[in-house]
Amino acid sequence: MRRPTGQRARSVGAGSLCVLVASALWGTTGTAATFAPAVGPLAIGAVAMGLGGLLQALIAAPRIAREGPRLRAQRGVVLLGAMAVALYPLAFYSSMHLAGVAAGTVVSIGSAPLASALIERVVDGRRLTRRWMFGAAMGMSGTVLLCVAEAATAHSAPGAGSVRMTVLGVGLGLVAGLTYALYSWAAHRLIGRGVSSGAAMGTVFGIGGVLLLPVLLVTGAPLLSSWSNAAVGAYMALVPMLIGYVLFGWGLAHVPASTATTLSLLEPAVAAVLAVLIVGERLPLLGWIGIAAVVGCLAVLTTPSRTARQPRAITTTRPTTGAGGHDAPPPGGASVHVTAPSVPTGRGEVSTY
Repeated sequence: MRRPTGQRARSVGAGSLCVLVASALWGTTGTAATFAPAVGPLAIGAVAMGLGGLLQALIAAPRIAREGPRLRAQRGVVLLGAMAVALYPLAFYSSMHLAGVAAGTVVSIGSAPLASALIERVVDGRRLTRRWMFGAAMGMSGTVLLCVAEAATAHSAPGAGSVRMTVLGVGLGLVAGLTYALYSWAAHRLIGRGVSSGAAMGTVFGIGGVLLLPVLLVTGAPLLSSWSNAAVGAYMALVPMLIGYVLFGWGLAHVPASTATTLSLLEPAVAAVLAVLIVGERLPLLGWIGIAAVVGCLAVLTTPSRTARQPRAITTTRPTTGAGGHDAPPPGGASVHVTAPSVPTGRGEVSTY
């Protein structure tokens, strides 16, 4: 049974808010990682998503056990999402390490909405609107501007990474964006097929965490070398990963994966501001223009395209049955007003027919 329009709007709003709060938490990860410089990006990614994923699975264990048959029926989607979870942090944190916190975050998160929408288009047949294409072009343009600004800074700053390292970091950021889109789509697909958000996220991230354990065992020794390194690892696993992805799962229960990945464009803006204010990275004017374009893309894609129109009244004259079984118009030639129902078309739009 379809929910009333107001209730549906509140549900989407609550889901969007959950994703935005999660994105703000994720935006702190790059800055937090700089407080453990002796810990490599692979170890940071493995402890963040690995331990965070295992904790999600532990918390959701009762639901996972209850919903085991549904999860086994969707084992292909589960495994795809889990592999994406395992690859994402390795690419993401390596991207930030090579290209800088701001550029690595913006490329990784800024490319995810495009990848997510293409996945939904190919697999689910979801229509890509011209408005979405315009917003995506704006977001990708902002990403390019920010990367150019970061590359220029890296080239001119003494002791900074080379342009080649920045380009490699950008490439890894694109891999991170694709894998982020894949596990978001997988979790949303599971939720859409009757699995609760807790069981879906716990299963996908739990298996992904298991896949990351070998990486953590090989690279994670520096995490135990000092209290500050251990504190960074604990923060990454508990706050942005555990709390952030629980919120993200709640959001995916109410909005499509492409919408969720688009809303997460808030993350690079938070990351860039923190990188400048706390880490001390220098972002040229061109970079700030790129950030503004990404934020503009967020506004374009999330602002409702138009207010839902009131159902229009179609005036028709219905025959009524008169004496003797013959059809006759209503007394006085009165018209009968038939109201056409409103139906959602996706991506926040409403049309009538």
